[in-house]
Amino acid sequence: MEKSSNASAKDYGFYLGVALALWTVIAYALNLELLVNFWINLLILPIVIVAAGVVSTAKSKQLQGGFISFKGAFTSYFITVVIGILISFMVSIILFNFIDTEAANTVKEIAVEKTISMMEGFNAPPEKIAEQVDAMENQDIFSLKAQIFQIAQSIILFTILGLIVAAIMKKTNPDAQ
Repeated sequence: MEKSSNASAKDYGFYLGVALALWTVIAYALNLELLVNFWINLLILPIVIVAAGVVSTAKSKQLQGGFISFKGAFTSYFITVVIGILISFMVSIILFNFIDTEAANTVKEIAVEKTISMMEGFNAPPEKIAEQVDAMENQDIFSLKAQIFQIAQSIILFTILGLIVAAIMKKTNPDAQ
């Protein structure tokens, strides 16, 4: 029996989630600074997530004989990305809220240090730096509420990218009309 597009997308979402979770665990084990690295968090990880969505969409298109509707392409992408993000965030929540809460504090300290360095590099006024540091120190970035907010932000961002991917990947079967 041939696999459906949704089942394929779920599989790719699981693979993505495992990859992102492995990244979190490896970064945790090797160097917590990797978790707040600008280039990794703003360039590499989003590329990996979008690539997984694109591969999932391409597989769905292949499963449908080389044709896929906009809705089908978007659904495949969306399922993959949401499952991957949810698995990744669950691992982060468990790791930093239950297994090693001290690591969460260390990550926050590293993030504050990097923010100070970046703002000083941009010649930000000392009062703005102090204001930003105060805001960061009063925020629990690994709380359930903060994590849910981050999940929502990620899903919104990747949904917008998914709409673009779906528009590019769609291909109508001329014989179906």
